[in-house]
Amino acid sequence: WVWNQSFVLEEYMGSDPLYVGKLHSDVDKGDGSIKYILSGEGASSIFIIDENTGDIHATKRLDREEQAYYTLRAQALDRLSNKPVEPESEFVIKIQDINDNEPKFLDGPYTAGVPEMSPVGTSVVQATATDADDPTYGNSARVVYSILQGQPYFSVEPKTGVIKTALPNMDREAKDQYLLVIQAKDMVGQNGGLSGTTSVTVTLTDVNDNPPRFPRRSYQYNVPESLPVASVVARIKAADADIGANAEMEYKIVDGDGLGIFKISVDKDTQEGIITIQKDLDFEAKTSYTLRTEAANKDADPRFLSLGPFSDTTTVKIYVEDVDEPPVFSSPLYPMEVSEATQVGNIIGTVAAHDPDSSNSPVRYSIDRNTDLERYFNIDANSGVITTAKSLDRETNAVHNITVLAMESQNPSQVGRGYVAITILDINDNAPEFAMDYETTVCENAQPGQVIQKISAVDKDEPSNGHQFYFSLTTDATNNHNFSLKDNKDNTASILTRRNGFRRQEQSVYYLPISIVDSGSPSLSSTNTLTIRVCDCDADGIAQTCNAEAYVLPAGLSTGALIAILACVLTLLVLILLIVTMRRRKKEPLIFDEERDIRENIVRYDEG
Repeated sequence: WVWNQSFVLEEYMGSDPLYVGKLHSDVDKGDGSIKYILSGEGASSIFIIDENTGDIHATKRLDREEQAYYTLRAQALDRLSNKPVEPESEFVIKIQDINDNEPKFLDGPYTAGVPEMSPVGTSVVQATATDADDPTYGNSARVVYSILQGQPYFSVEPKTGVIKTALPNMDREAKDQYLLVIQAKDMVGQNGGLSGTTSVTVTLTDVNDNPPRFPRRSYQYNVPESLPVASVVARIKAADADIGANAEMEYKIVDGDGLGIFKISVDKDTQEGIITIQKDLDFEAKTSYTLRTEAANKDADPRFLSLGPFSDTTTVKIYVEDVDEPPVFSSPLYPMEVSEATQVGNIIGTVAAHDPDSSNSPVRYSIDRNTDLERYFNIDANSGVITTAKSLDRETNAVHNITVLAMESQNPSQVGRGYVAITILDINDNAPEFAMDYETTVCENAQPGQVIQKISAVDKDEPSNGHQFYFSLTTDATNNHNFSLKDNKDNTASILTRRNGFRRQEQSVYYLPISIVDSGSPSLSSTNTLTIRVCDCDADGIAQTCNAEAYVLPAGLSTGALIAILACVLTLLVLILLIVTMRRRKKEPLIFDEERDIRENIVRYDEG
């Protein structure tokens, strides 16, 4: 085989087939005895061969970017025998590139950000263009970058496409966004090269380069003295051209006579300074306050401290307005004491209130009857003296919490409230009594000196030194032969048997009168009766039967015998009922006849 390496130019637009090359075998003597055959990629459809001469032509326009080369096979055959005269051989047709593709920004358009005030040469973003032409052949794919729009603020590296800042001190507050147009041109930027463009939107991001400043050097607010604690008095705001975290503020009161009366905090949503009340205002005590207030950036950037202090101060003047206030009591709570034995009309104590306003209107007093429903107390409307209106009983109510109302004489709608706690002091006016209803039993087999009950007492009074009770049998019961009492000296007493041989059939219940005396001055006493039942007990002394009637039944009568007796009684009752029913049925006709006779007699009577 004899041929040269074949090349074909892409994008050929001529009307005639494009000559590619020539295949020739040294066996061919030029006498037409050899024919050439072409096979492989594009054979016959794209590439054709003259079977006599071996000339190869391309019949279609070729695009290197679609396919850069074609692999084909050639054969030389004897025309008469159709047998190969050369072994089949493979060869390649390469498509030669031309500059027919412009550079393209596959990732465009771009968006990027760069901090404001960045130094010249700060990298912003890299714009990269791709050229589909052959990078190994000529300059068709060698790209150079340039900036068409965005100067003088930004520049682009010609070889890399890296965009950089070109001016110092670009201020976001003056302009925060720039639109750049970047061009990529092949053929190393020479004339005749193809180009493509993309847009790059560059946003300047904020830095803390603006200190806060109050728009005014002073503020003035009027506040009523009745404004509750924690109420908002004023809102002030220092202006800051920065945004986000760079505009976050901190406020504080640095001087003035309002320290401790007011406080300032920051509203995190609006970055305002909120001034609120910490203590009650009183026009009569102080009519105005001055606050020296400072606002500062929460996070200052040390790079820009030279631009000035990142804080500012202003003066806030607060004027307190007079409000018609209700009367004020001299004390928030008046504790008083009175004995429960005090007489009606006695003085317990005095409350005092005054009008805090400059008019100092006279005050009249009354009791809120919702707090004294039983009307135990009265108050003098002019002097505020509280007296008893009814007898008091500590055991019913030990403490009375009442509310006293103080009204201005000139403006009764202005009402102040004072609170009085009246403690009722105890006297010994209640006698002691049993602590509970005792169910006391004594066993028939009880021995002399046996404790059958331990008793205690209660007293509604509350002596300061505690209760001390004394127990004894009454005079009538002192000499009884059945039971005795022992005072245990600990506010309890024990009941003991004096003998044995208790019998239910003889006496089933005993009543023991007991005297209880308290330690009051003077002391009080009461007589309480202890009921003692005689019971049949088991070996452990636990009562089994305390009913005296149980002895009436014969000792040998069993439960079965009782049931038999009841059955006989029921049978007799049924027989009696049957007999009575039969006799009534026999008499019924006579009753009817008598009734007819009566009716007839009545009729005859009417006719006569």
